[in-house]
Amino acid sequence: MKNIVDAVTYHEERLSAENIGDLITLHAAVYRRILPLDFFQRKYDTAYTGVSYIGFIAYNDRQPIAFYGVIPCLMSCNKRVTLSAQSADTMTHPDYRKKGLFVKLAEQTFELCRETGIHIIFGFPNQNSLPGFVQQLNWQINETMDCFIIPVKTIPLERISVKFPVLKAWYSGYQQRVLKKYATHQQADISSVLSDGYDGLLRNTRYLDYKKYTNTQLIVICGAVFWIKINNGLLIGDANVRADNFAQAMPALIKLAGRLGLKQIQFHTSSGTKLHTLFAARYPSIPSFPVIVKILGGSLPVDQIKFTFADIDIF
Repeated sequence: MKNIVDAVTYHEERLSAENIGDLITLHAAVYRRILPLDFFQRKYDTAYTGVSYIGFIAYNDRQPIAFYGVIPCLMSCNKRVTLSAQSADTMTHPDYRKKGLFVKLAEQTFELCRETGIHIIFGFPNQNSLPGFVQQLNWQINETMDCFIIPVKTIPLERISVKFPVLKAWYSGYQQRVLKKYATHQQADISSVLSDGYDGLLRNTRYLDYKKYTNTQLIVICGAVFWIKINNGLLIGDANVRADNFAQAMPALIKLAGRLGLKQIQFHTSSGTKLHTLFAARYPSIPSFPVIVKILGGSLPVDQIKFTFADIDIF
């Protein structure tokens, strides 16, 4: 059925394996960048949770003009496994902005979440989209995460390889050769917030397998396990580290980042966690992502939910 929002005639389709390729077309129109064909397929195929492809695409005829989607995940909340979802991609074609499509697609997605048993949605919006979530869709601001940025003195090999594509393959190979010494193939759960006694995402083996679409990896250094990604620096998603080896592990990690030609290490986390305490004692922080939540049914103690960088879909 066709709908009209602010003089735009459109119809919507639920996200599926058949139409997900249209997100590549829409993303290119919005961001002027072409992603790998299987990127969104791997991102929204969350079969390990029991549900997949939660979102809606709006079309004008067959042209994709807007999308809103969430990523199902499993959360330990009040000591119960709770089907949850992260608010993820929000895209509107430049020719169709400020016409109400975002709100309409979001409301449809929330109803689909209720139908599929998703109880809570959380998100990390930028400052441009935050007002829309709070004022138009009644999301609750739960907290603001902190970001720790640690500068690294090095020859910026990563940046050089980006500027000179002929070096890209060489740098990728060099990167893997250096990291091979520290790589671990363990598939153990890694969730510092759960270890601290807070509520948070369950990162079991199936979750870690799913997250491989983002090219992350686990490394061990000075007895500490770091979940990292290399993208404009060394990004720490989460870590299993003790207070007694943090002082040795971080200088070693900084040295490793230097060998890799990375100009900074970056980590985001909720306040009150053990990792926040350890980082804050050594490094300055700045306000990071706002954390917003939307409860879709019942009541949940959201004040006990904590996050790290690994929980954000860009990691």
